[in-house]
Amino acid sequence: MSDVVAGLEAGADDYIPKPFSFEELMARIRVRLRTEPSYEPTVLRAGSIALDLRTRRVHVDDRMAELSAREFALAEVFLRHPDQVLTREQLLSRVWGFDYDPGSNIVDVYVRYLRRKLGADLVETIRGVGYRLRVTAPAPPARLNSRS
Repeated sequence: MSDVVAGLEAGADDYIPKPFSFEELMARIRVRLRTEPSYEPTVLRAGSIALDLRTRRVHVDDRMAELSAREFALAEVFLRHPDQVLTREQLLSRVWGFDYDPGSNIVDVYVRYLRRKLGADLVETIRGVGYRLRVTAPAPPARLNSRS
């Protein structure tokens, strides 16, 4: 019984200890299928950008930007991870798959395309690491206290 409690408290939606009957398993599956599906947003929003996954359109402020399939996929990755630094390797594998050479500059090229279409200040370069979709305003530079 402690396995059941531990499993449920660890985040499981259900738990069947062994041995279990096939009929019970099928009944539990039917119950799970009956429940309402989880909500998956069809429009991703971050800051002034709205990316509609159904119509494959992107709006920045009041204007619509036309994106190629790869640009759209790259924008989607950024919008699913706003304000998070993503490495070139992460972007390469999520947008282009594992077939591309990690030494390629294709990510840099497509980030440049996105900057032209969405706004130069929206995708921030993090030197030596990768890129971040900037949603929040950048912090003001730190002031140094100097005594004159």
